[in-house]
Amino acid sequence: MAITHVRTLNVPVSDQDRAKAFYTESLGFHVVVDNSMGPMRWLEVAPHGAATSIVLGAHPDMIPGSQQGILLTTNDIDRDCEQLRAAGVSVDGPEDQPWGRQASFTDPDGNGFLLSAA
Repeated sequence: MAITHVRTLNVPVSDQDRAKAFYTESLGFHVVVDNSMGPMRWLEVAPHGAATSIVLGAHPDMIPGSQQGILLTTNDIDRDCEQLRAAGVSVDGPEDQPWGRQASFTDPDGNGFLLSAA
């Protein structure tokens, strides 16, 4: 096998403009691609410098809000939780776990994220 990394992760959303605002304004991600492809729109966002990006869109076999347990890593979980709360995001934690500190939140559609300290 010559697989080197995960390129994209699909996160189903009901409203791409609302999702774009959440991921860029609340999470601080940047837009990698935002193109129309016929009747569809390819909207891809990522943390700055990340190798993996998130495609925000409708996939025929995925229900908005159905992605759970998407793990994001941070170097400052307390600061990031404060910034998320300041942006109006409901955050649970951070809490100490046997494997480290972790917090959780959802996007506007209910897709679930875990924020883990590096």
